[in-house]
Amino acid sequence: MPASRSPDPLLARPDRSPSDAASPDGRARTSGAPRTAAPTPRAGPPTRGSHEVLRVKAARRRSRRHRRRRLVALVLLVLLAPLAWSYGHALVGPGNDALSIRSTEWLKDHHFSWLVNDVEHWWYTHHQPKTGGAPTGALGRVIQPDVSTQPAPPPGATPAHRPAPQPIVPVVGDPLPGEGQWRTLGQPVGGVSAMYAAFLRPDAVHTSLVTAVAWIDPSLVKVAGYAGVVEPGGGPWTNQAPIAPALRPRLLAAFNSGFKMHDAHGGYYADGRTTRSLVDGAATLIISADGTPDVGAWGRDVDMGPTVAFARQNLSLIVDGGQPVPGLTTDNAARWGTTLGNTVLVWRSGLGVTANGALVYAAGNGLSAATLADVLAHAGAVRAMELDINSAWVDFFSYSPASPGKPSAAITATKLLPDMRPSTSNYLTASSRDFIAIFRRS
Repeated sequence: MPASRSPDPLLARPDRSPSDAASPDGRARTSGAPRTAAPTPRAGPPTRGSHEVLRVKAARRRSRRHRRRRLVALVLLVLLAPLAWSYGHALVGPGNDALSIRSTEWLKDHHFSWLVNDVEHWWYTHHQPKTGGAPTGALGRVIQPDVSTQPAPPPGATPAHRPAPQPIVPVVGDPLPGEGQWRTLGQPVGGVSAMYAAFLRPDAVHTSLVTAVAWIDPSLVKVAGYAGVVEPGGGPWTNQAPIAPALRPRLLAAFNSGFKMHDAHGGYYADGRTTRSLVDGAATLIISADGTPDVGAWGRDVDMGPTVAFARQNLSLIVDGGQPVPGLTTDNAARWGTTLGNTVLVWRSGLGVTANGALVYAAGNGLSAATLADVLAHAGAVRAMELDINSAWVDFFSYSPASPGKPSAAITATKLLPDMRPSTSNYLTASSRDFIAIFRRS
């Protein structure tokens, strides 16, 4: 029999794989050793050429960003340059207003009245006067016992004049000593008191507040309307701020006029011309050529007669027939304007005329249009209009002669209420707003 052949080692060892076979060089491979793939060659550092490509791409990206920024800056400059110029011009423009007032007025004049009014409305509605209490500090010292007796005229003839006003019936039922009692105000004319002042609380809720009332006799004074250096515009005017030094020795008092003309819902007339047309039915202060004033609805109580030298309108009457008019507790923009509305408690002022032709001015903090009208009616006004509002614009000054040794124009001004904000030099310098001046008659 043929000799048997040894089995093929590969066939006899089924657990071996061909990879366990001897290597070509005859050496046996290690059995079971795992085979690993050849390592992937690592990329070497970028070459000089690739560095240059990355740098160029980065430079292009930076250039595009810079161009976009320059374009945005140019667009902003084009859009904002006129506004910046306008605002800068407002800050250095005519008038004696503070920076804060100029900024606020600039916003109003550039279609941001809604924003200013909303901010002011929010502020005042969240900072209302406290309820209850009694006047304290300077306001508490304003109310004094009655010293309003008519001074005895000097011997001989005295100028024709109206009788001294009767005391004001207080609005609050439990009056303080001297509340509503008149006292002489400012300089006499021909030995007779031409102006009186009285002080009273405007409502029974905010009893720590005091409103002032000034009573003026047109028999003894001449009233004049003055344009400011900004309002009402359309100048120059014969009577324009500041009050001329030559006239100051005759100056007895001055007080604020109405809203800015574009908020007043009315017109302005002086020197035979108007800067805004007079509106039928609007509340109007007129002054005749001889300096006699009147207040009424245009076209009904007052009109363009041959003797009218001045007319200033502001909103609608708040007192008519001796009573506050209906609707004062509603914010009717058509009648009362959009400036803060009619019900917010804020500094307000008003002007009226009594049945015998005397002029009455009222002003104070924490007033609504309704409480202002109530005070004016209590003071005897048969017709009255609201003037300006807000602490920046409400003021009444009475003037005393210059001290001995001083120039006659160096008169001294006193505020009707000590907490009135505007400077006492307001109308003796370049007031931006129009105002009313009171001079002694010759």
